[in-house]
Amino acid sequence: MDLMLQGLIGILTFNTLFLVVIGTVIGLVIGTIPGLTATMALALLVPFTFVMDPLDGLVMLGAVYTASMYGGAFTAILINTPGTPGAIATMLDGHPMAAKGEAERAIIGATVASVFGGVVGFIALLFLAPVLSLFALKFGPPEYFWVAVLGLALIAGLSTGSVIKGLLGGAIGMLMGTIGISPVGGEARFLFGTPQLQGGVELIVALIGLFAVPEYIRLMATAERVVKFDGESKSASFIKTAKEVLLKPINIIRSSIIGVIIGLIPGAGNNVAGLLAYSEAKRASKHPEEFGNGSMDGLIASESSNNAAVPGSMVPLLTLGVPGSPPAAVLFGALMMHGLTPGTRLFTESGVLTYGFIFSLGLAALALLPVGVIFGRLIYRSVTKVPLGFLIPSIAMMTILGAYSMRNSMTDVFIMVGVGIFGYIMRNFGVSPATIALGLILGPIAEQGFAQAMLIGSSYDYPFLVLLQSPLSMTLAVIVAITLAGPFVMKAVKAKKAKKANSKNAVKE
Repeated sequence: MDLMLQGLIGILTFNTLFLVVIGTVIGLVIGTIPGLTATMALALLVPFTFVMDPLDGLVMLGAVYTASMYGGAFTAILINTPGTPGAIATMLDGHPMAAKGEAERAIIGATVASVFGGVVGFIALLFLAPVLSLFALKFGPPEYFWVAVLGLALIAGLSTGSVIKGLLGGAIGMLMGTIGISPVGGEARFLFGTPQLQGGVELIVALIGLFAVPEYIRLMATAERVVKFDGESKSASFIKTAKEVLLKPINIIRSSIIGVIIGLIPGAGNNVAGLLAYSEAKRASKHPEEFGNGSMDGLIASESSNNAAVPGSMVPLLTLGVPGSPPAAVLFGALMMHGLTPGTRLFTESGVLTYGFIFSLGLAALALLPVGVIFGRLIYRSVTKVPLGFLIPSIAMMTILGAYSMRNSMTDVFIMVGVGIFGYIMRNFGVSPATIALGLILGPIAEQGFAQAMLIGSSYDYPFLVLLQSPLSMTLAVIVAITLAGPFVMKAVKAKKAKKANSKNAVKE
């Protein structure tokens, strides 16, 4: 407790608070630009922190990471293009809200939900890190496989129309994820005579293509001179919107917990957290038909979960020395550069600094409230006033640079354009790009988990039993089975009730 208190006192200085604000602004700008990622920003900033005090450097990097996850919501809401992978689910309801003239309400709602999720994640990291790290250790290949399958089972929840089209989109995404070198066997697959595809389809590049390119095509086809939404723009009260969000405690707490848990799992990421929380919120909602049409519940689920995943990914990093996400891997390098070795002894040998860094993540989450609302309203007014003749080329140039910077390859730019045209065609046929994205995200995780599990179980008489070897994997398998069977059971129950009601009415007559 003394170390906690000293860590808190250590960051309550003007210099540290100023760095939190600076890091928040940098993170918001990075997160807003499609193609630029928190990993890139952190990698570029780490060398500059070498001359800084270790705590100051880590505080700024933590603020950049936190804010960049939230910054992706702006473009997701305003131009239907997620600035970060974690904002995919935000776009599903955020942009329809903007189209109805409720862009400010969506931005405020996303901000409040992000702050709440970040605070929940911070509390979990501060008080439950040792317990949560033990939970993270239980995840092996079978558990990764079941988590990915659970996400894929929720694809239907992301489909606003036909379930078949949703499953088709997921299958397409999974096929895209198989392009390149096999993660287990090492053989090249589906290169189509193009050696440049050996590296596979980069996730960020595909997301830019799926979401940004079709939106550019739509904007270029419009006769308007500036971005205009279908509904008349309505100003939103911060107090009223914040109250609306906080009066949905079950959704926001459940989604934040999902974010923390997914953040614990190395490799899962906040993009998976947002999509899982969104699907669960839709499943639990009394009005699931509103999702995809501007539901505040969907926006809350996505933003609270993907921001809770940020502190969640710090748990395995700080307690076990295992990064929970690519940005956390960069922070691992930053800690090592400052002479700090992540792991079990970090809290005893450098407890004050470690707790100071943890408290700074909570401060960064709180800083999103004023900075995010001001920044969001500024972007909203800019987007609706800047002529399309200037806006479209500017954003297109940034996305091209973002795609190129992934691997410094023009191949990624061509992939982005090709995936974008394909995504535009599929969207016109009613296939949601979100389902393709989910398949692309989870397909490789499921494949790698399954292949590694089969290697582990190769000495068994029945190798498939390794998928049900641990209590955790069995629990996940049961959840998957319930998720898959649930809609059919509910449909049968409703049909039975309707039949019984009709029989009673017939008897009365």
